[in-house]
Amino acid sequence: MPSCRKFRLLTFAIALLFAPRTVAMQHEMPAGMTHEQHLAQMKKEAEMKKRGNAAMGFDQDKTTHHFLLTRDGGTIQVEADNAADTTTRDLIRTHLRAISEQFAKGDFSAPLMTHHEVPPGVPMMRQLKSTITYTFEENPQGAVVRISSANGDAIKALHAFLRYQIKEHATGDPTSIKAE
Repeated sequence: MPSCRKFRLLTFAIALLFAPRTVAMQHEMPAGMTHEQHLAQMKKEAEMKKRGNAAMGFDQDKTTHHFLLTRDGGTIQVEADNAADTTTRDLIRTHLRAISEQFAKGDFSAPLMTHHEVPPGVPMMRQLKSTITYTFEENPQGAVVRISSANGDAIKALHAFLRYQIKEHATGDPTSIKAE
């Protein structure tokens, strides 16, 4: 019988060892949200991530997005999470170079494909495309698109677009103008 008792203790110890990891892997439900709302949110995020993988050409789980507001517009920045992942870095650069060219032409098909809706600000960004500048820059782990305009209506539209991206991608970036 002593070996049976040791087996039970060993089994219990192993269970305790792995219990914290199991709890840590679960998604935390945001305060004020029902279980059903949380499930719907997780489903929407998973679907957006899948569409984003197709639209952007790289695995969303291997990257970090940032959308920052500036006085004259803002930035879209995407980087590979692993500095050694040059494949993802290069795919990011290809995507953001194309985005800067497409947006300058008024083509917002990639965000439409990713989000399955026209993001706020896009109709005005299309209308005022000649007043908006998109500048592509590489950085060590990916790239940045700097977006700027001197037109007040275009800037408002850019900010609406970037705030939407911050919310949808859950980046945690500030939704107010970055201090310079």
